[in-house]
Amino acid sequence: MKKLFLNISLLLIIWIFCGCSSISQIDLTGKWGGEHIGIVVSDSSATLVYDCAHGTIDEPIIPDDDGKFEVRGVHVFEHGGAIRIDETPDEHPALYKGHIVGNEMTLILVITDTDTEIDTFSLTRGVDPLIHKCL
Repeated sequence: MKKLFLNISLLLIIWIFCGCSSISQIDLTGKWGGEHIGIVVSDSSATLVYDCAHGTIDEPIIPDDDGKFEVRGVHVFEHGGAIRIDETPDEHPALYKGHIVGNEMTLILVITDTDTEIDTFSLTRGVDPLIHKCL
């Protein structure tokens, strides 16, 4: 009985000190969708699609113990109509601030070169995005 107690105590100590209870240990990879946005998350980055834009997150998304994260990437504004061959993409550095609770994510997009908050999005893991591409 004493040996069982010691084994359980040891496992509990390892679990506490390794941070295994942290939300940052949760696997976020896969698709997340919502109205006007879709994200595909990998271990090291993410790609985003919007109605009239697209973007990338250029680092891993690792939430803190409260489920909050801030990551940097790029946001590219799109427009309706044809894209000229010599057209320069309307690309901007972006800060993606978010919060994850279970399978729900709230994401705030901030364009950092103009310090403009674009929008706040709600996404659900495993759900297809509801995108209406600009034509």
